[in-house]
Amino acid sequence: MPERSHSYRTRAVILRRRNYSDADRILTVFTPRLGKRLLIAKGIRKTTSRKAGHLELFSHTNLLLAQARTWDIITESVTVESFLQLRADLDCISQAAYVCELIDAFTAEDDENETVWDLLLLCLRELNENATNAVKKDLLLRWFELQLLTQVGFQPELFSCLGCAEELRPGENFLHLNAGGVFCPNCGRAAQGAQPIASNVLKVLRHLSRTPWGSLRELQIGIPTALAAESVLQRYLVSVLERRLKSTDFIHRLRQVPVNRASEPNAAQRPPGAVSELPLDT
Repeated sequence: MPERSHSYRTRAVILRRRNYSDADRILTVFTPRLGKRLLIAKGIRKTTSRKAGHLELFSHTNLLLAQARTWDIITESVTVESFLQLRADLDCISQAAYVCELIDAFTAEDDENETVWDLLLLCLRELNENATNAVKKDLLLRWFELQLLTQVGFQPELFSCLGCAEELRPGENFLHLNAGGVFCPNCGRAAQGAQPIASNVLKVLRHLSRTPWGSLRELQIGIPTALAAESVLQRYLVSVLERRLKSTDFIHRLRQVPVNRASEPNAAQRPPGAVSELPLDT
């Protein structure tokens, strides 16, 4: 007789999905204690499926799973958080997709990481609560990128020189993406491929990398500095992953489309922050 299947429960966020067979879907999910998993939802594409509404992308759901040879089978699903506000805004959808794609790219199957789970839920909740606040969402994404890089062991070196290991001082320092961080002026001038990084940009990156999100909610950053910090992190992610993320291109395309959002300040209206007041050692 075949061995009897075992069942177990877990919470999960749906990162990605693809159609399989006639009516099934393969879901990539992230869980608090099992890490990333591939699961199968049988019959979910049928109009009579009761699980479909509980297994939408980005949903936080409670699953009952049956162990199987290839992919464990979702037998029950109950929504814990649906993030409805997030789903009503195209920008938020693209940003949630970006967060989930980064989690997918930087985690391995069955590799438990509760800190990353907490980070993922925090970001989805903040995107949901601040769906119309473009400034705060952009800041959240930069913070998320740095926190995730730290948790998975790819954090850039922003505090000590990669060459001489001396503490970085205010002034002209040099960023080297392939080397994974910043050189001091003396070492940077001799490092092939290193480029100057503006003092304000380095201040912001350092501050975001070691400050809890709760202490950053009111931080305001000038537009040029914010865009420069985004460029640094995007290029660094590409150097680590050796590819661009699909959701990154989608976010950039959305920025080129004029959209009427009465409740959201446009780029020209976003308040410039006093970033220069952040000391380099923050």
